Amino acid sequence: MAKAPSDARAGEGSVELGGYQQELKRTLGSFQVFAISFAFISVAVGIFGTYDDVLQDAGPVGIWLWPVAAVGQTLVALVVAQLAARIPLSGSSYQWASRLANPKVGWGFGWLTFCYLAIAVVAVDNALASQALMPLAGLRPDEGTARLITLAVLLVQTLLAVASTRIVSMINASAVGLELALVLVVALALFVAVAVTGRGETGNLASRGVAAHAPDYFTVGGGLMLAMIMGLATLVGFDAAANLAEEAKDPYRSVPRAIVGSVVAAGLLGMLFLIALTVAIDDLPRISASGSPVAAIMRDRFGPAMERTLLVGVSFAFFGAGMVVMTACSRIVFAMSRDARFPAHRLMRRVSPRTRTPVPATVLILLVGVVLMVALPGAALLKLITASTILPAIIYGATVTLYLAVRRRLARRKGAFDLGRFELPVAVCALVWSVLSLFVLVAPPEALVPVLIVVGLLLAGGVFFLCLLRFDREALETEPGDLDVFQH
Repeated sequence: MAKAPSDARAGEGSVELGGYQQELKRTLGSFQVFAISFAFISVAVGIFGTYDDVLQDAGPVGIWLWPVAAVGQTLVALVVAQLAARIPLSGSSYQWASRLANPKVGWGFGWLTFCYLAIAVVAVDNALASQALMPLAGLRPDEGTARLITLAVLLVQTLLAVASTRIVSMINASAVGLELALVLVVALALFVAVAVTGRGETGNLASRGVAAHAPDYFTVGGGLMLAMIMGLATLVGFDAAANLAEEAKDPYRSVPRAIVGSVVAAGLLGMLFLIALTVAIDDLPRISASGSPVAAIMRDRFGPAMERTLLVGVSFAFFGAGMVVMTACSRIVFAMSRDARFPAHRLMRRVSPRTRTPVPATVLILLVGVVLMVALPGAALLKLITASTILPAIIYGATVTLYLAVRRRLARRKGAFDLGRFELPVAVCALVWSVLSLFVLVAPPEALVPVLIVVGLLLAGGVFFLCLLRFDREALETEPGDLDVFQH
C-alpha cells in the first residue's frame, strides 16, 4: 500500500509525483480553497436565478426538493473528495480518469468538463448583467445591452485571472464572506419582519401556489419534478477546488474538505434562505409573476434601499462565481495541453514566468465567451446554457462510476481524506443519485434541444479525438509520472 508523509510538505511534491514540474504557484490556504468551491456553487446566485421557476412550475412547496438535492450532491461530493485526496493535480476528473482508467477515457472527461465550464462562464456573467447589474443601474431589460455588459465583465475577469491567482482568491474569498453574511442577515431579517408585522404565511411552505391546478404537476417532467432543477443547477461545481489543487497548500486534506464542506454549507444555508423567502411572501400570485421574486420580496419587506443592497451583494457574488469558473476552466485547458491532448496545446500549456498563471488558456476562455455572445441569438444561447446543466450530471455520474471501478486499486495516504468502510455504500448511493438527477434533467420535453446540443459538443470533441488518434496517437497512449504512486 502506497503511503507518503501527511504534512503540508507532502502536497508540495504531488505535482512531481504526477510527472510534471511545479509551474503554478501554491498560494491558496484552507479557507481560500473552500471559497473556490463555495463561490462556484454560490447559493445567492443560484436561488436568485431559479426561485421564480420553482414558484411558477411547482409553487412554494417545491423548495422542499432542495434538501433532497443537497443530500444527493453531498454523496457525490464525498466520492469526488476520495479521488481528490489521492490525485491532487490540476484537471481533476481528467487526471483521475487518465491515470486510473486510461488517457483515452481521461480525454473524454476533460472535454466534457471544458465544455461545461466554458459555457458556465458565459451563463454566470450573462445572468450577472441581466439580473443584477442592469436592475441595479435602473436599465430596462435589453438583450443587446446585457451582452455588451457580459463582454465587459468577461474582459475584467480575464485580466484579473491572468494577473495573479492570489488576486482571484482574495476577491473570491471576499465575495464568499459577503455572500455568507448577506444570506444569513437577510434570512434572519425576513423572519423578524414576518414575526413583527404579521405579514407572512407559513402555509406557503405547503402551497402549490399558481401551479395548484396544473394537470401535469405530478407527471414525469412535470411541475414538481422541474422544481428539483433549482438544487441540481445550483449545487454543482464543488470540484472546482480540485481543478486548482496544484495551487493549494496541503492539497491532500484542504481540497477534499473544501469539496464536501462547500456542498454541506451551501445546502444548509440555501434551505434557511428558501424558507425565509417563502414564509415572507404575502401575495403569491404577484410575487410568482414577477421577473425577480427574491428582489420583489426584499422590496416589499424592507423597501427599495434594501433591494439595492441585495443587488450589490448578489452582483459581487455573481462576479466572484464567474471568475472562479473561468479560472477552473483555464486549469482544465492547461492540464490537457501539457499532456498534448488539447487543440494548440503548445500555446495553451504556457505559464507566465512573472504571474505564474496559464495566460493563453485563460484568454481562450474569454474568446469562447466572445464568440458565444456575438454569434448566438437569444434563443440559441438560452438552449446552450440549459445544456450546461446536463453536463455536470454526466461528469459526476461518470466520476462515481470510475471510482467504483478502481477503488480497490487506490493508494491510501496517511492523514488524507478517507471514508474508510463507508466508501462502498456511499459510492453506490451516489451512483443511484447521479442516474436519478440526470433523468430529472433530460426528462422534460423542453430538454430535447439541450440534449441535442450536448450530443453535438460530444461529436465536435470526437472529431479532434480522431485527429489525435491519427496524427498523435502517442499522446493518448502514454501518461507522465509513476502511476504506482496513486495505486496499490
